[in-house]
Amino acid sequence: MKTAVSIPDPLFHEADLVAERLQISRSKLYARALSAFLASQDEDPVTAQLNAVADAIAADSEAERPEPGLTEARAAIEKGDWQW
Repeated sequence: MKTAVSIPDPLFHEADLVAERLQISRSKLYARALSAFLASQDEDPVTAQLNAVADAIAADSEAERPEPGLTEARAAIEKGDWQW
C-alpha cells in the first residue's frame, strides 16, 4: 500500500544513507523500521513494570553514576562550547 508521510529533513537524509548502505529501498527500510517499532510496543505489561524497576535500581547504583565533571563536559560539547 502506498502512503505519504512527513518526516524531518535530517531524518530523511539519514534514512537515505542507511538504505543505500544496506542496499535496500527506502520503502523497505521504512517498512522494517515500522515493523520493529510495532513489535517493541507489544511488550507484556508485567515485563515492562519489572524493566522499569530494574532501570530505577540501576540508576541509583553508584556504578551507573557518571564520573564527576562528565555531565558538564557532555553538556559543553553538545552546546558547542568545548574546545579540544
